[in-house]
Amino acid sequence: MKGRAVFACVFALCAGLLGVAFYMQYVMGLEPCPLCWLQRFGFMGAGLVSLVAALHGPKQLGLRVYGLLLAVTAGAGLGMAVRQLWLQNLPADQVPACGPSVDYMLEVLPWSDVLTTALRGTGDCAAVVWRFLGLSIPGWTAIFFVLLVILGLGMLFHRGKPKGWGAG
Repeated sequence: MKGRAVFACVFALCAGLLGVAFYMQYVMGLEPCPLCWLQRFGFMGAGLVSLVAALHGPKQLGLRVYGLLLAVTAGAGLGMAVRQLWLQNLPADQVPACGPSVDYMLEVLPWSDVLTTALRGTGDCAAVVWRFLGLSIPGWTAIFFVLLVILGLGMLFHRGKPKGWGAG
């Protein structure tokens, strides 16, 4: 599959995953915690990089640059998912206190404080509110982020044969 098509598929995947996240929030009533929001931003970043790459249709160097950007954005999302999985597996007496909602924090706190609180995670982030096949939401997002990181690194380090080299 050509780079443009791969990036278009990654964009579609990220858009679909974000659609599922908003469905869970607005239809199922699952309120996202700060780390959930950061994971959404990871998918938004990976999706945006992929959309730009799909529209651009890059060649060798461009594929590597977009691959690196995909790996970095997905890697940041993976870090947030792993942090949330760690919080979810803490003993009950070590779980941090629950914090205010993201909406409230955005209204009253400066951006730097909101980001710091979100990165730390709160007790809300430790709650497991949904499972599918034994995995919680950050477990599933971690799987998708790992796949995107692998794909991005594969594009970054791919050593294709330069055009014009024949079998002669």
